[in-house]
This record gives sequence, structure tokens and C-alpha cells, in this order.
Amino acid sequence: MHIEPGVVDGAKLAFAAVTAAGAAGYTAKLTAQDIARSTLVSLAARTLMAAVATFVFFEVLPHFPVGVSEVHFILGSTLFLLLGAAPTALGLALGLLVQGLFFAPSDLPMYFVNVTTLLVPLFATAALARRVVPEGTAYVDLRYADVLKLSGAFQAGVVAWVAFWVFYGQGVSAETFGAVLTFGGAYMMVLLIEPLADLAALAAAKSLRDTGLGRLFAARLYTA
Repeated sequence: MHIEPGVVDGAKLAFAAVTAAGAAGYTAKLTAQDIARSTLVSLAARTLMAAVATFVFFEVLPHFPVGVSEVHFILGSTLFLLLGAAPTALGLALGLLVQGLFFAPSDLPMYFVNVTTLLVPLFATAALARRVVPEGTAYVDLRYADVLKLSGAFQAGVVAWVAFWVFYGQGVSAETFGAVLTFGGAYMMVLLIEPLADLAALAAAKSLRDTGLGRLFAARLYTA
């Protein structure tokens, strides 16, 4: 979902800095909560895994330019289920920054736009998980229907924010409506794949429950 440079520009980018600052503040809150439940070392390890995964998602996995943005297999709900909300938020932001600094510097002016587009849907997904996942159910035991809800929430959030930035930056017109619809339609293939990726990742994590490797993941993955 790299929104193309120029879609939002000039003074309008100031609003993106405000939204990104809000996302950073909420990430700080989640980070403090995570450290209270685990340890700083655990948080750092999970953040590193999320950052590396994010870089792979953006730079290595297939991605396709579709009008005003690009379609990426971000797998945000997968990272959330395995690693937790705070490490995923930090990893998404860091992975996106590294990719921009060293591989796609033309994307850096849009960093606040893109990071908002990733983090706010993640926060919504985490909030939805608290509502739809029964308190007595560990994430490794989730049903397909619940995984689909979480994946759908993340992907719908990404598409919604892309639409917002397009209309905000370029105005509301037949052309911008067409661009948003084209991008949203292309993103549906991600929604077809991500729930399956989530289930595969959860199955793999379940097999590691009683091994030392299980400690690398978020505690909520295994315990209700």
C-alpha cells in the first residue's frame, strides 16, 4: 500500500504528520502495556522479527502497482496474532523506514502517510480481537471465521485509509473514485490469501507451543 508520491503533497502533508504522531503516541501506550506483561528483551526481539518480516513483505514478496498505490502482501494480522500489537506496530514503522531509507528513497516524503495507513488499521484489528476472540481462547486455537474477521478488518482499514488520502490529496472526482475502486478491487486478492496465511502461521506456532521457540512469540498466542 505504498501510496504514490504526489498523491498528497505540499501543506497537506502536515496533516499526515499529525496522524502519524497520534499513531506514535498510541504505539507508546501499547509498548508500555506490553513491557508490563512481558519484558523489554521480549518486546525488542518481537519488534525485530516484525521489522524484518515487514521489510520482506514490502521489498521481497511480489507487489503490484495499481494506480495511486501498490498492492502488497503485508500480512499485518499475521504479525499481530504471532507477536502482539506493540511489536507489530513498531516493526511495521521500522521496516517501512528501512525500506524507504535504503531501497526506495522516493517514498520517504510519504512516510507519515504510509505509516498511518498501516498502524491505524492494526489498532482497529487489535480492538476487534478483544471483542470477537473469546477470553478463554488462545490465538493458536482461533477458527477460520475469527481469523477472517481480523484479516478483513486490517485490509479494509488499509483500503479505507488509501481512499482517504486520495480524496484528501486529489479531491473528490470521477477520476479519484475510479482510482480508489481499482485499488480496492485489486486488494481483494490479499484478503483471499491473508486468512490462509494466518491459519498456516498459527498452525506452525501451535506445533512450537512446548518448545523453546514458543517463547519468541506473544504470550496471548498460547494463553487466554
